[in-house]
Amino acid sequence: MARYTSGMATGKRIVLAAFGSLGDLHPYIAVARELKRRGHRPLIATFDDYRAAVEAGGVEFTAMRPSMSGFGDFSSVMERLVDPWRGPERLVGMFMSHVRESYEDLSHAAAGADLLVTHPIAFAGPALAQKQGLRWASTVLSPLSLFSAIDPPLFPAAGWLRHVRKLGVAPYRMVLRIPRFVMRRWERPLYRLRAELGLPTPGPIAQMEGQYSPRLNLALFSRLLAAPQPDWPANTMVCGFPRYDGPPPDECMQRELDRFLAPGEPPIVFALGSSAVMVAGDFWRHAIETARRLSRRAILITGRPPEESGALPPSIKAFQYLPYSAVFPRASAIVHPGGIGTLAQALAAGRPQLVVPVAFDQPDNAQRAVRLGVARSVPFRKAAAGTMASELEKLLAAPGYAARAAATGERIGAEDAAGAACGALERLLG
Repeated sequence: MARYTSGMATGKRIVLAAFGSLGDLHPYIAVARELKRRGHRPLIATFDDYRAAVEAGGVEFTAMRPSMSGFGDFSSVMERLVDPWRGPERLVGMFMSHVRESYEDLSHAAAGADLLVTHPIAFAGPALAQKQGLRWASTVLSPLSLFSAIDPPLFPAAGWLRHVRKLGVAPYRMVLRIPRFVMRRWERPLYRLRAELGLPTPGPIAQMEGQYSPRLNLALFSRLLAAPQPDWPANTMVCGFPRYDGPPPDECMQRELDRFLAPGEPPIVFALGSSAVMVAGDFWRHAIETARRLSRRAILITGRPPEESGALPPSIKAFQYLPYSAVFPRASAIVHPGGIGTLAQALAAGRPQLVVPVAFDQPDNAQRAVRLGVARSVPFRKAAAGTMASELEKLLAAPGYAARAAATGERIGAEDAAGAACGALERLLG
């Protein structure tokens, strides 16, 4: 891996360390592109599997272990991770078991860097910043990661916490102390690494307060989704959604899309993001039946070759991939699981949504979209044809959803989120 010396150019060397799905990665590419436009030298350290995605965005890349391919068949991995009870432990375990390798790779990538920026599950980042005295900014991608007791998120495995919150903030905070003991157990590999590095051990809980930089924590989502709260981490700045979803469609794909869209009413677009698509099950069959029951045109973005969708009626078109920014604004409604990257594109598109959350932050994001008045929601496990058809019928029949969605889209479109994030990073650099 290359080592870089600060001061070789007028711009600053800024390393962004990120893991997660493509929906996690894309905001960092958006910020890195803006940093580069401003004359800095950003570098994204992430899964080696994402090299092409990062370099297609015109951003310098370096691999940071673990590798996604090293986890085995990703569909099987996702099946284990979306379990509401054991999924979080499995996810943390996957990265904690490789935290030493992550630290080694990131220390090489950050040699001579002026600033380190970390994703919530880049667990090695805060330890590296502390050990090497690096300037450090943290980020969160969704409101759930801020663990507010004033604006409590919806945790997939602990919906009952909402009832505790009705008793007041203090009882809610008291109950939230219980998971801390469990999280400590999950983080033992990190504590061993910290001890070897001569850092205070065990240190703050990496999944909670340990993920936040005391100097700057960037909230990479819109204030429309969550307003700042007094109990958020110190120095948190809400930037908006830094949106990027890859290169535009190639000429052939664009022609195919335009040819389908031209002759009829805007279709319902069904999309499962880059992680839920791995556990789709019968979803696409239900999507096809939903469109048939509603007598509506539909586009399916399935993540697999179109021929695998089987014979489709002329009113339904399957694509393996489409940039969401190219198709969401042309939809009558968008059906998606509520991952933060997909939700950002759907909100910006200004179209009403049916959110079918699977796991992670998706149930909380779905609840917030419903609260905005732009969406309806049904859990993924209940997203059968009859249920989706009923929810979409209500969504499309009430003009208020479309009006609120359009107004929200205008406000999201006016955000300069990448610019705000980069401005904050530049101020941190002095």
